Amino acid sequence: MKLENILEKKNKFLDENIFYGLKNLNDGFDAEGIKYFSETDFEEVLKRIKKLGLGIMGIEPWENGEFYNVSVYEDFTHDSTDSNWYIKAFESYKEEKENLQYAATYYIPERLLQ
Repeated sequence: MKLENILEKKNKFLDENIFYGLKNLNDGFDAEGIKYFSETDFEEVLKRIKKLGLGIMGIEPWENGEFYNVSVYEDFTHDSTDSNWYIKAFESYKEEKENLQYAATYYIPERLLQ
């Protein structure tokens, strides 16, 4: 499968199964394909990711359109689908700073993209 095809299928899967009903806050401050969510919406993203057994490769919070920080699963665990890592990282950001916008990179098993 071509890379463009895989990315297209991943984006479609995320839009239909994870991001539905949530507001993308990326108003052009980052690449068009990267979706940013409020703290409340991102919490819902994480719940949906966990429920479907997907993974989070990294979480990137931004503040007022500016890069704030990044956390990657390798800093916590060897498994991106281990929900403990991304919940812990998210809770830590929530305690640190209010009103961050959250983006992430996601792991979707190939079997779900067939």
